[in-house]
Amino acid sequence: MHESLLPDGWPRPSGYANGIAARGRLIIVGGQVGWNAAQQFESDDLIAQIRQTLQNIVAVLEAGGAMPEHLVQLTWYFTDIREYATRLAEVGAVYRDVIGRHFPAMAAVEVRALVEPRARVEIQALAVVPE
Repeated sequence: MHESLLPDGWPRPSGYANGIAARGRLIIVGGQVGWNAAQQFESDDLIAQIRQTLQNIVAVLEAGGAMPEHLVQLTWYFTDIREYATRLAEVGAVYRDVIGRHFPAMAAVEVRALVEPRARVEIQALAVVPE
């Protein structure tokens, strides 16, 4: 079982956790981008790529016997953090559609470029399957 960590006096964050305590089998998901299983990009739109990236993470989790609710950490890399910020409502809707209402510890950073030139986002994930 995972436990969301909230220090005394801190407001509850919206859409992420400040920290997660977990015990179990660790699944590390390498950086996923918004291409399909054939490694082809179907869209250059940020939201479409986020949806595909999250679906790719879920596929890797399932291959390891895990589900989205086992996620304890996500690190998001964006090539344009301002677009992410301006489209946050759309990002949240896609996230809830693919992952659900499970919010692990998260970080989002802007990078100059990603290895795949068409990628607009890359996400690394860490999951813990309870014992």
